Amino acid sequence: MQQELESWIRAVIRWFGYVPNRDLSGWVLLIISIILGVIVDVIVTQTIRFIVRRRPFQTLAILTKHARWAFWVFVPSLFFLLATNIQSARFLRRHPIADKTAEVVFLVTATWLIVNLLKVGELLLIRQYDTTKDVNLSQRKFVTQVRFVRRLVAISIIIIGVSLILISFQGSRKVGLSVLTSAGVVSVVIGFAAQKTLANLLAGIQIAFNQQIRLDDAVVVEKEWGRIEEINLTSVIVRVWDRRRLILPITYFVENPFENWTRSDASIIGAILLYLDYNVPVEKIREKAREIAENDPLWTGESFAVQVTDTLPTCIQVRVLVSAQDSPSAFDLRCHMREQLIAFIRDEYPQSLPQTRLMLAEELKNKEV
Repeated sequence: MQQELESWIRAVIRWFGYVPNRDLSGWVLLIISIILGVIVDVIVTQTIRFIVRRRPFQTLAILTKHARWAFWVFVPSLFFLLATNIQSARFLRRHPIADKTAEVVFLVTATWLIVNLLKVGELLLIRQYDTTKDVNLSQRKFVTQVRFVRRLVAISIIIIGVSLILISFQGSRKVGLSVLTSAGVVSVVIGFAAQKTLANLLAGIQIAFNQQIRLDDAVVVEKEWGRIEEINLTSVIVRVWDRRRLILPITYFVENPFENWTRSDASIIGAILLYLDYNVPVEKIREKAREIAENDPLWTGESFAVQVTDTLPTCIQVRVLVSAQDSPSAFDLRCHMREQLIAFIRDEYPQSLPQTRLMLAEELKNKEV
């Protein structure tokens, strides 16, 4: 394929009347190679647009969105590199910058394209998975692992690309080779062993496969309730219920205790606390609470209880327990039941609301008599 392409480029140059071993024709060859690369870009882009107009493909749409610009730069750089490879040795000796530029630009664009293609591959793998629902635990586990592995591979590709660029220069060749060789890699790991960056990376690997947290898990961290929005290599972003973002180092979830409300099951029990007077008819409250729960679609029917859990000097504490399929449903169910129970007590048993009793001195005297 490469020989055919080189022959084609030589034929185009001869058609213009230049000989490749001359300086002027050498530069013309390089310019024409870039133009040919742009022409290929245009042809491929227009073909994809024509196909998408006729019949939309999600794969093509994802490729166009994430790899379009990298592809546009990669193809001319590839043609430019091939053109320098078929140049005469005399031209390359007189103009070494052309050869080095071609190598560096090709390595940069190839790395960029590969990293973007990794993103495309990730999106294609997880496009059928819905991580917004708490019940999809296995799907969120898979998506978390895929995203972490993609980021890890992308960093490896970037390190390899930077190493190859360093190798292409005489002065930095030893540095590039040391990074690629096993001894170099070991020395780099040892050098970073005491750094928090490596600790975060290892914590990320542990989280990705042990699954302390997953994407869209409902968690309580730093006394804030929220959902895991992003799991990066060194940090975790928690979307708090009021749309704030809590950014924590990934080691936080390895070294500190936290609440995960969707670790193995999304269902949860919600508690409603009512402070009522001592003369409240608890059995009537229990009957009304069950009636409210049974009429609310958010109640799963798994758990229900109405109990007096504490006594205070001026009132008693009544706790109502109800179950829901996930934490947002539990919050709404608690609000619904709290509102309706308060309205019921206010209308039917107003004397059972919390009240403070005062006894006048005259009443005390009458009682003594």
